[in-house]
Amino acid sequence: MALQEQFEKTGEYFFRWRSYLPLFMAGLFILALVEQRSQVPPRWALAWDLGCLGISLLGLALRFFTVGFVPRGTSGRNTRGQVADVLNTTGLYACVRNPIYLGNFIIWFGLSLVVKSWWFTTLIGLFFTVFYERIICAEERFLREKFGEVFLAWAEQTPVMIPNFRNWRAPSLPFSWKSAINREYATFFAIIASYTVVELLAGSLSQGKLTLDKAWIIIFLAGGCIYLTIRYLKKKTKVLATDNR
Repeated sequence: MALQEQFEKTGEYFFRWRSYLPLFMAGLFILALVEQRSQVPPRWALAWDLGCLGISLLGLALRFFTVGFVPRGTSGRNTRGQVADVLNTTGLYACVRNPIYLGNFIIWFGLSLVVKSWWFTTLIGLFFTVFYERIICAEERFLREKFGEVFLAWAEQTPVMIPNFRNWRAPSLPFSWKSAINREYATFFAIIASYTVVELLAGSLSQGKLTLDKAWIIIFLAGGCIYLTIRYLKKKTKVLATDNR
């Protein structure tokens, strides 16, 4: 099997199981916390952790701003196979071919930094490079076969993962706050919950007991309230209903 075909086959496998990535990473997080060597001075610890959260929320903002412009049938969470009713080439998709994956990488990069382990952050970077490289190979084969010259022309001028904002072109659809909230509220709470769990584990391993800074308790409770409110509005009302999104 040619190397390109091997990448594409592996990418299809990674694509189907990408939702379970956090479970795979959980063991590495615990190992990194146990072997933690680099320490931030206590008075700066909370600022460091909140800074890392800010990085992850920046990745979420990238995802949020991306999906708020796209139509239904694109940038989805499907796992059974590739789906693309249209080819997104405007907005952030004019600046970078994979803004969602770039957002995911930034989210995980922030999480890796909060552990304060240089080898773990390096491993996360290498892992995601290989992981998404394969997925992108599989996705682009599908897009090339479906959209032909249109895809090739777009790919020729649009970077894979490093944005070129000079390429910006106004999206064909207006931004939909409802669509963006519907798609990303679960990701928002997953980030908050992940940081809270890491902080809880770090405190347990360093002090020998379950402990959590008051600031993280407040952040978790606020995040939980936001998540439950949006979920209720989405499931029980039409407040967040959208057309063709």
